Amino acid sequence: MEALLEPIASLFGAAWPAVWTLAKIVAIIAPLMIAVAYLTYFERKIIGYMQVRIGPNRVGPLGLLQPIADGVKLLLKEVLVPSATSKGLFILGPILAIAPSLAAWAVVPFWDGGVLADVDAGLLFILAITSLEVYGVIIAGWASNSKYPFLGTMRAAAQMVSYELAMGFALICVLMISASLNLSEIVRVQGQGQFADMGLGFLSWNWLPLFPMFVVYLISGIAETNRAPFDVVEGESEIVAGHMVEYSGMTFALFFLAEYANMWLVSILTAILFLGGWLSPVGFLPDGFHWLAIKTSMVVLMFLWARATFPRFRYDHIMRLGWKVFLPVTLFWVLVVAVWIMSPLSIWN
Repeated sequence: MEALLEPIASLFGAAWPAVWTLAKIVAIIAPLMIAVAYLTYFERKIIGYMQVRIGPNRVGPLGLLQPIADGVKLLLKEVLVPSATSKGLFILGPILAIAPSLAAWAVVPFWDGGVLADVDAGLLFILAITSLEVYGVIIAGWASNSKYPFLGTMRAAAQMVSYELAMGFALICVLMISASLNLSEIVRVQGQGQFADMGLGFLSWNWLPLFPMFVVYLISGIAETNRAPFDVVEGESEIVAGHMVEYSGMTFALFFLAEYANMWLVSILTAILFLGGWLSPVGFLPDGFHWLAIKTSMVVLMFLWARATFPRFRYDHIMRLGWKVFLPVTLFWVLVVAVWIMSPLSIWN
């Protein structure tokens, strides 16, 4: 690879490292944006299939050009800024909502060695950068100077903080087992052990010994992204579109893109932390990016399945689930894993 790039590197000279890094960023963000756009299409088709409907089928063959048509429509719509808003903060809100969900991909490994920034504290970076998203929602609701956006903002802030706690404690169990914050190392540790030596790699992944944490992390991820049945932030029958009420055109589209980008991010993190990342489920098949793509797509499908299946929760039920169920369960399981690791019955020694 380096030999192939050497003639190109010589053309750019000292600027080559910056150019190469920029090229890698584009190679990550461009497919991600395509995946985000077409996730809206597949969501409508899959939910339509579950509800015995057709879904989008008018724009292009099988409706495959529908996301492009939606994007062009939003791009051409006028961005309205209400006169009573704080205009600077009004524009800053959607930017703060989508920027962290894109920046977090810098430390996500796609295969062994295939990562933009292989930092030792990768998981800590993701937790820190994604926690900033709530500020985009808060700023958007506050800057709109309207009652419904502000109510939606308060709901979103409380919900995101509540479920971030549960997700954080679930990840502590993964860190205790892996003894590393590096996402690539977390995947490699899942490829070790008795089951992996027997060729049954899927039994050595973290989902099995940490199954309660796997379930908590997955459900908390759905709540963290404000997806159904936890989408009371945008409860149409109560507060219209929540913090996005006053937004139109591309400012609204940024919130929309952030939600779907977060779905992909939570899904790929679930695959990396609990489902072995790029590792093959059985020993006789090679590892590779295709396994990570399959696992991530399966988790995304569970997001869509949940939306098609469950009715929207009441807000007090969502708060009770986060604080009175998930938080005690994760705290208890952290203690169980700590004792398990130090006991003679440990499977990680």
